[in-house]
Amino acid sequence: MNYQLKAKPILVDPFGRTVNYLRISVTDRCNLRCVYCMAEDMTFLPREQLLNLEEIETIASAFVRLGVNKIRLTGGEPMVRNGIVDLCKKLSALDGLNELVMTTNGVLLDKYANELADAGVKRLNISLDSLQADRVKKITRHGKLEDVLRGIEAARSAGFERIKLNAVVLDGVNDDEVTELAEFALSRDLDITFIEEMPLGEINSHSRSDTQVASHTLAQRLAERYEFEPAKESTHTSNLASNRGPSRYHQVKGYRGRIGFISPMTDNFCSSCNRVRLTSEGRLLLCLGNEHSLDLRNIVRNNSNTDTDLQAAIQEAITRKPEKHHFDASKTDIIRFMNMTGG
Repeated sequence: MNYQLKAKPILVDPFGRTVNYLRISVTDRCNLRCVYCMAEDMTFLPREQLLNLEEIETIASAFVRLGVNKIRLTGGEPMVRNGIVDLCKKLSALDGLNELVMTTNGVLLDKYANELADAGVKRLNISLDSLQADRVKKITRHGKLEDVLRGIEAARSAGFERIKLNAVVLDGVNDDEVTELAEFALSRDLDITFIEEMPLGEINSHSRSDTQVASHTLAQRLAERYEFEPAKESTHTSNLASNRGPSRYHQVKGYRGRIGFISPMTDNFCSSCNRVRLTSEGRLLLCLGNEHSLDLRNIVRNNSNTDTDLQAAIQEAITRKPEKHHFDASKTDIIRFMNMTGG
């Protein structure tokens, strides 16, 4: 008798892109107020509107059964969410999930790094936009460089598989520190990614069209100091065919760490998009730069819906994933801030 194995479900959008990466914002709250991310005076969601941890686990589990093999926890700041370590333990145990990773501002890592590593978080992205204390305070509005540096060291000691620093580069604010930031990371065997600012949410701290810095300009500047070439991986994964991401990494001669660039404004990476985002209130965002979405909170809170209903809704939503974003630094079409979007 011949047996035929049933193929594992996968999520494929209308443009042939396999969606195997889910970013989950576990909270819209943050202990910083970075100028490129949110307004100074923020109104956060009432707690009853946020997904509870059980609902997050239910949705994440459904995605994994549909072929998602990587989940990133974001915020806001994920470590301000009560129960974050227990959530990590449950998500990392999902059968079929290869990687549970997290993006953080690093402020609370001194407290949580070891617990997160023990809970199954494999890699961390840590925001570090400057090595000057006064600039960090200005960019974050009240953050302290010493807290972030202490968090980075705690993470290095905790045994994560890899740590990457993220720096959003703003012209006239921190663009003169690019080489110093790269050296800080590379000398500690860390990766670093330089990110072009995106027009998400209305801000009054600066004009985004005035602070844009193209990634190729930064690459030229770094090439004066380092010898590097494009890395074989676009993201840290062994399955390149299905896990390409927006980061374009370069291997630096003489260093373990890599330099990466995320260039949403000057080098549209949408053709290789493999991700969707779950907001803290349960909206499934199908594109970073569009408002196409599905309310998953309503589905999981309706007791008449089954897990099959949830999976079917997710599959249908993926058929509406847009081809690409249309960012324009001179205007803000997307009014939600990055803390709502999910990192």
